[in-house]
Amino acid sequence: MTPAQIGQLVRTTRRAQRLRQDQLAGAAGVGVRFLVELEAGKATAQLGKALSVLGALGCTLRIEPPSGAADGDRST
Repeated sequence: MTPAQIGQLVRTTRRAQRLRQDQLAGAAGVGVRFLVELEAGKATAQLGKALSVLGALGCTLRIEPPSGAADGDRST
């Protein structure tokens, strides 16, 4: 998933919930400017803030290791 796709998802979900950008920003504890940039697909958006926005919308994020990776193997 690209930053642009995440931004589109956030915008579409926010609009479906009939929230203004300032309302969602307040609920997520982020600034309106951050939300505007996130929805625009800014590649350097802070991950923690982006996760807060997704959580405020009720979205979930799932990250899976590549196939064949051993469960619990944390060696680098």
